[in-house]
Amino acid sequence: MHTAPTSAADYHNRIDEALHDDFLRRTLDKFAVEYRKSRTDVFQEVDERGLIKQIADAKDYACQHMDELYAQFKSEAEKRGVHVHLAKDAAEARMIIARIARQSNVKYIVKSKSMTAEEIELNPELERQGFVVDETDLGEWIIQLRHEGPSHMVMPAIHLSRYQVADVFQKATGEEQDREDIQRLVKVARVQLRRKFINADMGISGANFAIAENGAIATVTNEGNARMVTTLPRVHVAIAGLDKLIPSLDQALTTLLVLPRNATAQRLTSYVTWMCGANECQSAKGGVKEMHVVFLDNGRREISKDPLFKQIFRCVRCGACANVCPVFRLVGGHKMGYIYIGAIGLILTYFFHGKDKAKYLCQNCIGCESCANVCAGGIELPRLIREIRSRLTAEDGSVPGALMSAAMKNRKIFHSLLKFASFAQKPFTGGTQFQRHLPAIFLGKHSFKALPAIADKAFRDRWPSIAPKVSNPVMRVAIFGGCAQDFVYPEELEAAVKILGAKNVSVEYPMEQTCCGLPLEMMGQRATSKDVAKQNINAFYNGNYDYVVTLCASCASHLKHSYPKLLADDPEMSRKAEFFSEKVIDFSSFIHDKLKLTADDFVNNGEKITYHASCHLCRGLQVKEAPRELIKDAGEYIPCAEEEVCCGFGGTYSAKFPEISAKLLEKKLDNVAATGATTLVVDCPGCVMQLKGGAEKRKMGVTVKHMSELLAEHLKK
Repeated sequence: MHTAPTSAADYHNRIDEALHDDFLRRTLDKFAVEYRKSRTDVFQEVDERGLIKQIADAKDYACQHMDELYAQFKSEAEKRGVHVHLAKDAAEARMIIARIARQSNVKYIVKSKSMTAEEIELNPELERQGFVVDETDLGEWIIQLRHEGPSHMVMPAIHLSRYQVADVFQKATGEEQDREDIQRLVKVARVQLRRKFINADMGISGANFAIAENGAIATVTNEGNARMVTTLPRVHVAIAGLDKLIPSLDQALTTLLVLPRNATAQRLTSYVTWMCGANECQSAKGGVKEMHVVFLDNGRREISKDPLFKQIFRCVRCGACANVCPVFRLVGGHKMGYIYIGAIGLILTYFFHGKDKAKYLCQNCIGCESCANVCAGGIELPRLIREIRSRLTAEDGSVPGALMSAAMKNRKIFHSLLKFASFAQKPFTGGTQFQRHLPAIFLGKHSFKALPAIADKAFRDRWPSIAPKVSNPVMRVAIFGGCAQDFVYPEELEAAVKILGAKNVSVEYPMEQTCCGLPLEMMGQRATSKDVAKQNINAFYNGNYDYVVTLCASCASHLKHSYPKLLADDPEMSRKAEFFSEKVIDFSSFIHDKLKLTADDFVNNGEKITYHASCHLCRGLQVKEAPRELIKDAGEYIPCAEEEVCCGFGGTYSAKFPEISAKLLEKKLDNVAATGATTLVVDCPGCVMQLKGGAEKRKMGVTVKHMSELLAEHLKK
């Protein structure tokens, strides 16, 4: 039922299969757009960030008191006639549940949707032992009939069309089905499932909450199936990870303010069911239901001791990290996870199902930070995925990039290689900014965009001749150039220097700086990533700068947020990293918020300009208004549909998954074309590379510019 890719080639084949599934693409596309709007609307009524902080704090407390909460839950539940079990791993959990079924003379079992049951792969084992097991959640029942795993934690059959469902029902019932009438198909399922409820001896459910203070469990669903599973059969078994334990009902109620809003953009789901003790059941011996709660460890206690990864237990299984993921939107859950899907799934697969199942899946994160932006528990999902990559590299070197890592570790060698490339490329560029004459064999899946040429002269080599002479500066800043702008787009940095010099800002460019290290992090090369972080901090540390300005949103986010975390285990460098990161600021924020330039500083000729919000700017740095205000100062700003959705670059991601990168770029350029704008402005050279290359390939007639270039062109003399 659940299969993980066995090789990189196998995984890419699976991705290609998903990308050619037109129904999947249309369905997930429609859902992604509607979900974002609905979620925004429904969260306007509550303090989203405040609630997420409360949930994170409560779940962190519970994580550190798992054993105490388990003991309290067990004591309170047993007072109320419930049998409580603890399984050390998946095999023991399956054994306990099968034993309960045998001892209770169970033949027919009905189940409601449970990701924990999926985690331990319960159904195949029960069926192997001769029990008849039927899923009762509509989506879960459909995929059970298809012998598949869920493609989403909340909407398990979102990948299937009505026609596919009709075919499944026709095979299951032996009767012809109306392939167009969805309501009729739902009624067919209802009739079939009612029979199973009536015949069932045992019901198996999951639990969204296990409340220690009274030994109660709760389920949160949108169908009545879970309620019937937990009430009709004479035996009820609930299975939950130890991470579902919480101290009190109050914390469950707080989580309910976020969980449905995040999962399906509802204020509250149709059914919230609270079960406290073994209740009446006329079909059971003595008229009282036999109730069991099986808690699953499966590594949870050990993970709870990990200072970084313990935060995964803040997850409330809402599925929002998949709902907003641009990669999930293209390939679906079967290609974006093993059993657990989405960003959290890439992490949980490593811990619950092993590195062999995780090593290819964990590469398929573009790092756009959309997941972290909506996580109900405030989990640092992109950071944890990068950490998994680093661990895989340390364990068996399964993550590529060692050669690049070795080159980037030595700044002089790295820069020399880039300069050599600028000469070696000349036969292929024809004197343009693009690699126009590369043989097709070198392009492969990268032919969806024109590849950039390395500049004839790096910015660092131009610096002595363009450094502004400022006698009484209003501020002193240093520029962090980054690889792309130093060696590919030096004109973007030159434009920035022109503005800063004109506004009486003293500018320096420390020559010892090198790549920010984010590409290394994305490849799992943690040791070299830390080395280059130290190099950069030392390059800027002794300068008496008011700010360190960078024109790359990705660099800015990494310098500001990741450096202190990367170097936290080195007291001296940690102190330097904090000092350095506090001075880092993105270009648009510096121009708008610090220099306070306004429309009076620019010539507005009515140029029609649209905007792409780079992921690490709008989410990593939470900078949203400054770039848009600056565009309005220089021209006519025309908003673009899905302005904050990833363009598909993601640094090394575009190289690793060009087939996905191409589709994300295609959608972005379609939206840009629909605006009718003649200029597209972005705040990140990586996005410039992606969008300019795509626009060139399409011959769109749209000029792609960095914000610095736009403002320099419109700056009043």
